[in-house]
Amino acid sequence: MDFSYPADVEQFRNELRTWLSANLTDELITARRSPRSDAVFDMLHAWNATLADAGWAAVSWPREYGGRGATVLEQLVYTEETTRARAPLPLNVIGMNNIAPAIMQYGTEAQKTTLLPRMMRADDIWCQGMSEPDAGSDLAALRTRAVRDGDNFVVNGQKIWTSLGHRADWCQLYVRTDPEAPKHQGISCLIVDLRLPGIEVRPLVTLNGDTDFAEVFFHDVVVPGDALLGPLNAGWQVATTTLSHERAGAARLYAELQVRLEELVTDFAAFGVGGDPVTLRRLGEIAVRIKYLEVLCQRSISATLHGGSEITALGSASLAKTVWGEIGQDLAALAFDVLGPQASRWADYRLTSRSLTIAGGTTQINTNITAHRVLGLPR
Repeated sequence: MDFSYPADVEQFRNELRTWLSANLTDELITARRSPRSDAVFDMLHAWNATLADAGWAAVSWPREYGGRGATVLEQLVYTEETTRARAPLPLNVIGMNNIAPAIMQYGTEAQKTTLLPRMMRADDIWCQGMSEPDAGSDLAALRTRAVRDGDNFVVNGQKIWTSLGHRADWCQLYVRTDPEAPKHQGISCLIVDLRLPGIEVRPLVTLNGDTDFAEVFFHDVVVPGDALLGPLNAGWQVATTTLSHERAGAARLYAELQVRLEELVTDFAAFGVGGDPVTLRRLGEIAVRIKYLEVLCQRSISATLHGGSEITALGSASLAKTVWGEIGQDLAALAFDVLGPQASRWADYRLTSRSLTIAGGTTQINTNITAHRVLGLPR
């Protein structure tokens, strides 16, 4: 791995640091982990617009769509610096990282020019309609149907665990359009306006009391035919593109855990705890594991930089996601074991951490990818 930064990348870093120092307020830093009340949501929406106006909302996007066309090293620097500065993630983080690349690759010019600028500013909030009650990590088992009716599709079915579904304006929706085809080949992707008649959204309350997820019901929803993203019955290919972009953001995994570990050490000192040998050993083990995770993530990024196998890069990223979830859960357990409920944010993280080995691909799915694509084991 070679992560020496050329002068132009260091200039990019310094420009970003200067801008963050001038624009990132304490209120925004606090808001990044606050419950998504209407007031916090409005504050984050304004922050997204500020980022977009300054050209920092989508650095990896091509310039023709409002991005900076950032190189891989510049993207790495951007992720590290914004995470360490404790900047909030975009409201449209799923849209920016997952959906936008699919629209850029498969969308029509009308879809690109109409949807992407509003997504970047968070003027439209996006969600993904993937998981269903009987189709979670096994996306190909989905049952939501879309039937051709003249120039339109008629959609019926249910999605669940839809991030920001109750606040979203648009959904990248995966539906079954050919029930007779093999399950991976009969899926299509639609871009659906969630304000259409027949759509019902119900927020889901998680263990920590947040409502970041929703279930979405579709009852005879008439979707225009030009909402199709990519070819008919090629939704699996679109989904693969989407997920590969999601896993490409591996740098945030280790940077985020480094920030959480620093915050935990600071809180231990503030509460006058954590100095016993057992706690220090657990802290040290977590610190070493985060460093290992950094090396693993950089190996995946290095493969992209130096023309390595895409399969190896994807396998390394899948393994990194698994390791990240396990470290996050152990960090949350340590914080709660030592601080207990007296530190509310760590009690909240203890509850939230249970999802780390599920969201974005379960540990079981990711380890299967690693076994098959990296180790070459049979399915």
